[in-house]
Amino acid sequence: MSKSKNTAASPPPHPVADAVLVERAVAGDQRAYELLVIKYQRRIERLIANMVRDTNLVQDIAQETFLRAWRALHQFRGEAQFYTWLYRIAVNTAKRALLEKKRDPVIIEASMQNTDDDETLHRANELTTEATPESELAAREIVAAVNAAMEALPQDLRQAVTLREIEGLSYEEIAEAMDCPIGTVRSRIFRAREAISARVKPLLSHQGGKRW
Repeated sequence: MSKSKNTAASPPPHPVADAVLVERAVAGDQRAYELLVIKYQRRIERLIANMVRDTNLVQDIAQETFLRAWRALHQFRGEAQFYTWLYRIAVNTAKRALLEKKRDPVIIEASMQNTDDDETLHRANELTTEATPESELAAREIVAAVNAAMEALPQDLRQAVTLREIEGLSYEEIAEAMDCPIGTVRSRIFRAREAISARVKPLLSHQGGKRW
């Protein structure tokens, strides 16, 4: 008897969950860990790039991050998401590298997106959407003010607002990544936004009544 040719095709396999890959990696499956590295390498490098001035350090710090994570993988309890745990290692590794090289962390130019809690930052971002010479000049001034404000922030405030506004982490995830209470995270982000707003609001007030 011939087999039927109308058998439905199998659906494509779903991506393997992080918890499963971690479990396999702890058991000695190096390929499973390589998949985690591939999945999160760009995000980790972007996070590190937002912390250090020397872009040549980014890949070295990222590699050290994944090496440290591999060595500590057996300590991962699964109470938080894997990438949140990995972020904490990346932040600590970057801090250590900066201390060793005696360099100060600094935020590089980044758009302040997903800032639904702060109208000033919303308006600053909106100014970049117009293509007129006036709006482009205003946008450059706003970006410079935001970057200057970010650079002047204490490291803990800068890290918290970076994880929230640039990486898009939740308050709970930031608390886990920074190893501090969620109330502390909210306070740091509020203070960071206040400092940024203090720099940006004067520029916005000069443009009052104008349409962009």
